[in-house]
Amino acid sequence: MKTAFKLFLAFGMAAVAQAKEYSVIDAGAVADGKTDCTAAFQKALDEAARQGGGIVNVPAGHYRIDGHLQIPGGVTLQGVFRAPPSNRKDNQPQLNGSILLAYAGRGKREGEPFIRLTASTAGIAGLIITYPEWKQTDVPPVPYPPTVAVTEPFDNNFVIDCLFVNSYEAISIQNAGRFLIRNVYGYPSFRGLYVDNCLDIGRVENVHFWPFGVAYNPGDPYCKWVNTNGVAFEFARTDWQYVTNTFCFGYGVGYKFSRSAKGACNGNFLGIGADCCVRPVLVEDLQDSGLLITNGEFVGMWGSKDSVGLEIAEKAAVGKVSLNNCSFWGPIDRCVWARSPWVQFTVMGTHFMTHDVAGRNAPALQIDAGKAIIQGNTFGDGDTHVQIGPKVRSAIIMGNQAVGGLRVDNQAGKRTQMVANEESAFNWDAATSAHYRLDIGTPGDRAYIRHCFGAERFPIGDRKDITMRWSTGRTELRLPVLPGKKYTLSLDTHVPAPAIHSGNGLFLGDTRVLALPGEAYTGVLTGTIPATDQNEVVLTFRVKEWQPRKVIKDSQDYRDLGIALFSITMKAEDATGDPVDVLASE
Repeated sequence: MKTAFKLFLAFGMAAVAQAKEYSVIDAGAVADGKTDCTAAFQKALDEAARQGGGIVNVPAGHYRIDGHLQIPGGVTLQGVFRAPPSNRKDNQPQLNGSILLAYAGRGKREGEPFIRLTASTAGIAGLIITYPEWKQTDVPPVPYPPTVAVTEPFDNNFVIDCLFVNSYEAISIQNAGRFLIRNVYGYPSFRGLYVDNCLDIGRVENVHFWPFGVAYNPGDPYCKWVNTNGVAFEFARTDWQYVTNTFCFGYGVGYKFSRSAKGACNGNFLGIGADCCVRPVLVEDLQDSGLLITNGEFVGMWGSKDSVGLEIAEKAAVGKVSLNNCSFWGPIDRCVWARSPWVQFTVMGTHFMTHDVAGRNAPALQIDAGKAIIQGNTFGDGDTHVQIGPKVRSAIIMGNQAVGGLRVDNQAGKRTQMVANEESAFNWDAATSAHYRLDIGTPGDRAYIRHCFGAERFPIGDRKDITMRWSTGRTELRLPVLPGKKYTLSLDTHVPAPAIHSGNGLFLGDTRVLALPGEAYTGVLTGTIPATDQNEVVLTFRVKEWQPRKVIKDSQDYRDLGIALFSITMKAEDATGDPVDVLASE
């Protein structure tokens, strides 16, 4: 036993003795931010490679690099960080630690990368990399080659514990098996991470692309460019891609699945998030073994009217996109838009909290083609929860819940099967239809009011705690009535000054049944609804729209609003007693 222990110690000490470390300072680097250290860094890296590999240490300081660096196999270029640095204070980067100042490649999108990993097990760790010539006022951003790239068929390359402050493209990994990207932060403008032709389970863990080092404002031209054109994560050909605990903010596309000359992606995406993106997830193409997305959180672009949480493009090939236990909220038009006739889309246990941000009756889930299974999900505010298009080959909608009942626009006939979905809890009868009240903004009201904005608290005066909704210029009311009965409609409303117009009113067809005041007004307005042979009337507001950001100082509200709606009361001509509070039971 003692002999074995001695042998263990001997071999262990030998292994420690063989682990070699080098310093860029010993190779001649000067950490003053002014002296070009390219040659000194490369000298230390090459010496480590000649000795069979090792760690090249970069002590704390600012190192100017005018050229390009090549990391040989078995060599790590390592700074002081052992966690991803953010180095932020008051929206400005506080560049402390091991800082590389990159100058090469300005204006050359396809040029030599700043750092090239040139063989297997080459990598970097613990560094901040920034481009001193970058300016937020340059719009579009000046292109650069990737900050770190692998282009040859190597294995086990890595980027760990690094911050890419203002790269144009941070990391490009191509042809590399079993690569590892872990604990990486940054706000690259054009693209954060690109992966292609990586065929042996690459791993991406704890990567956070967010405005580090940038004063983010949705109206700032630079931020608008990134928020329209930038891509945080892009995956082309991969087999089998693992992505865990990643997040991005402020990009045109959060997670893009594309097709290169080598093919498309399949993989497992767990705990991913995208906030303030026009397309949090865009599936241009995929492999037939599919994309598995679990525990995802997806939010549309701030101020947008057309953000889609997950879009499956029309030309996406045969494959499966699965969502499980995800959540969608914020300024989203449609949570999911499935367009491909070849893709099987499955969603389970997911919460569609908000959609239809522009109030145009956009569904939470718009399935135009292909097949879909929609099971065990919950839906919040919105007019239509699921729309099944006429080209859908098969749809199963089962066990879903929505306040006021699940509303499905089924255009596929018998190809859609629906079972055990929540229905409205309210049972209309003759007495209720004769005299009732709808408190706008109360759960379940979207069964009766369409093309409007989300419920909120009114912000003005003694009504600031009242639940309401803002109308659009064409908000629609669908109100139950008794056939053959004339009704009095009472509308509790606020008409702001910017919305005033002589053509304003509530219309039944082309007949105005209720006029809106010609001046700012808060209170109850009444109108007469003529008798009809139907059990429902459809009334439409025609209102001048206005944007708060144009009339209210410091407002960032880009919505096209109409008037505030608090409640609606309908009373048949011979009804007596108090109105029934329809939404109290929802």
